[in-house]
Amino acid sequence: MRKTPLVQGEYYHLYGRGVDKRVVFTEPSEYERFIAYLYILNSAQNSRHSDFFRTHTSQDAFNIDRGDPFVAFGAFCLMPNHFHLYVTPLVEGGVSKFMQRLQTAYTKYFNQKHVRTGALFGSTFKSEHVKNDNHAKYLFSYIHLNPAKLKDPRWRDRGPSDLKKLAAFVEEYPYSSYTEYLSGDHIITEPANFPEYLHNKSEIQTHIKDWLRFQDPA
Repeated sequence: MRKTPLVQGEYYHLYGRGVDKRVVFTEPSEYERFIAYLYILNSAQNSRHSDFFRTHTSQDAFNIDRGDPFVAFGAFCLMPNHFHLYVTPLVEGGVSKFMQRLQTAYTKYFNQKHVRTGALFGSTFKSEHVKNDNHAKYLFSYIHLNPAKLKDPRWRDRGPSDLKKLAAFVEEYPYSSYTEYLSGDHIITEPANFPEYLHNKSEIQTHIKDWLRFQDPA
């Protein structure tokens, strides 16, 4: 949980989970809306997002001029009942400003769609300061390997039952930034704002497969 201010020039792992561990993404359109919010709400401009989505699709959000962003993303992953973000603030108070907008907007959208009221996430959000290079490299893999447990729930305990199939599943998972790193088409993520540890697609794939092969030591 946040204990110190989140400051420019530092890197953070942000995460949030559905209240009572409830599912917060029930179908593709909800994942897509949240990812669109990662882009369109990452700015002091474009505050009338509800009006935008009355006449536009989630994919249309990436075509707007959103202005200067609050934060830069190094990685993200959405899972059925939680999300992970790897960010660095670009303006003072950028993380808090963005996260407040993100979770408020998505909760309103989800509640209206499912005819419910109240909090959707268990807390505003939690954050962890990325302490050093090793932590950053671990976090890059940890975030992008979250989907592996959907395919092989016990892979962290005893290794993958089929490394090739599990690696392919992670690569093809549509709700993480791994696809952006493999394609080189960075829409949400902005690698230039983060230290460069992995220099090309081959290095990234090898790094991820190494973590799959040897499991997560945490």
